[in-house]
Amino acid sequence: MASLNVGNLGEYLREQRRNAQLSLRQLSEAAGVSNPYLSQIERGLRKPSADILQQLAKALRISAETLYVQAGMLDEREREELETRAVILADPSIDERQKQVLLQIYESFRKENGLGTENTEAKATTGPAGKGAGTGDGDADGDTPGDDGRGAATPPSH
Repeated sequence: MASLNVGNLGEYLREQRRNAQLSLRQLSEAAGVSNPYLSQIERGLRKPSADILQQLAKALRISAETLYVQAGMLDEREREELETRAVILADPSIDERQKQVLLQIYESFRKENGLGTENTEAKATTGPAGKGAGTGDGDADGDTPGDDGRGAATPPSH
């Protein structure tokens, strides 16, 4: 079999597996992938699907997007953007409205720098219940004037 053009995916997988101190057999069992198939992936003889890469990433406890980049399925910038969005959306310390505002600000900076996309912009500007993610008037939740949204009133500036 000739080696396929799968970037450095096989080498990268082998390195991640060794760093995790897993044998080929242990990783194949944890990921639900056959041992021979995993061996072929590591040697660059097979190009795995996105689903297989996701299973391997989960078993290795690494980002699936990182494997997609290694396999040439995803651009590095796209991976970084997806990971940034995922981190914001997964943060339990902020509520949904705050997450949407952060995503809107993030997208506006990307757009300003020539990196924004229409698809991600639409996601970032639509908040819960179809509301916008903020108006920029300093009182995005529409409650008490001077309330900064954290439960503490801010004194008026003179």
